[in-house]
Amino acid sequence: MKTYHSLSEIKTDIATGSVNCRKLTEHYLSNIKVKKHLNVFLEVYEQDALKCADEVDAKIKAGKAGKLAGMVVGLKDVLCHKDKGLQAGSKILDKFISQFNGTAVQRLIDEDAIIIGRQNCDEFAMGSSNENSAFGPVLNDADNTRVPGGSSGGSAVAVQADLCLASLGSDTGGSVRQPAAFCGIVGLKPTYSRISRYGLIAYSSSFDSIGIISKNIEDAALLLEVIAGADDNDSTVSMKPVPNYSQNLSFNKKIKICYLEEGIESEGVSEEIRERTKAKLDFLKKEGHTVEPVKFSYLDYILPTYYILTTAEASSNLARFDGVRYGYRSPNSKDIESMYKNTRSEGFGEEVKKRIMLGTFVLSASYYDAYYTKAQKIRRLIKEETEKILSQYDFIILPTTTTTAFKLGEHEGDPISMYLADLFTVQANLCGIPAMSIPNGADKQGLPIGLQIMTKAFGEAEMMAFSNYLMKNNN
Repeated sequence: MKTYHSLSEIKTDIATGSVNCRKLTEHYLSNIKVKKHLNVFLEVYEQDALKCADEVDAKIKAGKAGKLAGMVVGLKDVLCHKDKGLQAGSKILDKFISQFNGTAVQRLIDEDAIIIGRQNCDEFAMGSSNENSAFGPVLNDADNTRVPGGSSGGSAVAVQADLCLASLGSDTGGSVRQPAAFCGIVGLKPTYSRISRYGLIAYSSSFDSIGIISKNIEDAALLLEVIAGADDNDSTVSMKPVPNYSQNLSFNKKIKICYLEEGIESEGVSEEIRERTKAKLDFLKKEGHTVEPVKFSYLDYILPTYYILTTAEASSNLARFDGVRYGYRSPNSKDIESMYKNTRSEGFGEEVKKRIMLGTFVLSASYYDAYYTKAQKIRRLIKEETEKILSQYDFIILPTTTTTAFKLGEHEGDPISMYLADLFTVQANLCGIPAMSIPNGADKQGLPIGLQIMTKAFGEAEMMAFSNYLMKNNN
């Protein structure tokens, strides 16, 4: 069977009878088996997916199929899918079965998407390489010696390697956009509160967003249209109406674009990424758009602020995983205190323990004002300056990452280098604004390069239309 690159292509072939949902699902299941070495799926829902495919085929024949009929989707292992395993890539949730469908997952099902399995990720979405999973690293399909990015690495490689058409991931500091860049596909982080977080395992509640990974803008737009919107189960979700994103992807106006000087001229940005980004900016200038450099006063504070606040929230959120009610419980315990200590020591991986301890430290009575309170103030300043820039320009353009996919184990023992992989992506999460990564060519080794576009809150429609225009004019 041919490789499909969009849902519209699939629907065209379904209409002509050259393929149906069952054949399509069997195709993806076959690919999953062939590419098992990539370590993408922690659980494949083979029988359920085939049964669902047959049901969707019947609905198509009856003319009653939903918007996503024909789309095979994978779920990052942080999203609740009823009666399926859910572990957040961690030993601490060993044998845990989800009791309900998260809102985003339920909305996929309601529109006849076929869910094929749950995908490997960095433990509790903490990581930039997918090397922190309790189930081993995911391999980049472009080069199996390299990381796919993280934390939604399995979700990105699933789309890259044609194991499903699209995936839902989560993005706390770039966890959808960075792996999308490393894998040469589209990664969308919407405005904070655009998609309900009900059924998403929390890492850092004021940063977490469910994100979308796809092969093109059209599918990302359609998925956002389906899963976004108000939800009685999430008090933080926006009540704003959801536009018809997929019907508004045309772009034919002249706009004002800025780029952060530091984001391109920094020594940390690889030469090939710098050149590809400049080439895109030059293209926009030739097309008649206004393209100007801007300086961002707080660039040096973005990563420290992000890690102080997210680790603090993680320390609180992950307190619930204690071995008492569900998941892993240490067999090496003699009383309640040792049960708590041993369960958490044995159940959590090193990176998660590091972040819990750092978060507990910054929240402690002696250091709360020195770290946490100051970080919250800096977050406000970062947000205000970003909003000021976006009041003068339509979009901010940056490289998604400073380098292309690095080697497995390359940053082992060097957490600073690993954290720097998020340098350009965390700003959107700190500010709660939408951002997306689109493919921007490849380096000399054939490794994908990503371009990031950011815009004002709830500007997804304009951002996706602009991104679609850029992808159709890929130079």
